[in-house]
Amino acid sequence: IIVNETSTLRRHAEARFAGKYRKWAKDNAFLSKLPGDIAAEKMKAARAQETLNTHMTERKLSEHVVPYSDQLFRKAAIEWLIATDQPIQALKHPRFKEMVDVASRATQGVKIPGRKATRAEIMHMFKSHLTKLRKKLNVRCHSLHYCLL
Repeated sequence: IIVNETSTLRRHAEARFAGKYRKWAKDNAFLSKLPGDIAAEKMKAARAQETLNTHMTERKLSEHVVPYSDQLFRKAAIEWLIATDQPIQALKHPRFKEMVDVASRATQGVKIPGRKATRAEIMHMFKSHLTKLRKKLNVRCHSLHYCLL
């Protein structure tokens, strides 16, 4: 008989000689390779994993917060200056000092906003500033474009 695929005859052995094969495997301390036995082992392992999963809970790992030191801060500030091409005077700017003071009160690290959140906050601050300026100048505008001219 010619077949188009090779086979290990495991399906044939399972269909015709399963009892004899399992007895031989047990007597010789051999793990059964019959397709049904392999499937049963996989199901058994999956059930064991399911019972293990119910006892496990997923916890998010918080970012590692490095303890503060003046030397570490100085190094980080200088690296920031270099990486962002800031002038050295940026470290003396009052807003930089304010930002550092605010961040220093954080107890579990600082979450830096992403690009979209930063853009939205800048737009909100700009609109708020314009509104306050209009009130101060007592000006009414129909369009932002005309107010700026």
